[in-house]
Amino acid sequence: RFHGEGYQEGLAEGSHAGMAEGRRCGALHGARIGSEIGCYLGFALTWHCLLQKCTDEKSSKKMKALDSLIGMIQKFPYEDPTYDKLQEDLERIRGKFKQVCSMLNIQSYFKIGTERSSLTF
Repeated sequence: RFHGEGYQEGLAEGSHAGMAEGRRCGALHGARIGSEIGCYLGFALTWHCLLQKCTDEKSSKKMKALDSLIGMIQKFPYEDPTYDKLQEDLERIRGKFKQVCSMLNIQSYFKIGTERSSLTF
């Protein structure tokens, strides 16, 4: 009898603690992804504005790559945490970001720390 009661109490307590920890972990991971995507979007929009006045062919290619990156970010499913291709889409965005940085001759990396996220040039 005591074994059964202890098991039920432990199961209820573990379930409650697991849900709280899962919510906290999910919120933290979501915030990191949002911060990363937001930095990419700000970067792309800024460079898009800077290159609008340039009319040479190299700038045209850079603008197309920036437009592609902006489009990928705008289509990213922020509201759907159950989206099964979320990681794949995120990797595509990261790859496109690296391609754009290469085209612009910018060395960059995205660092996620415990205190804040930053994009370093």
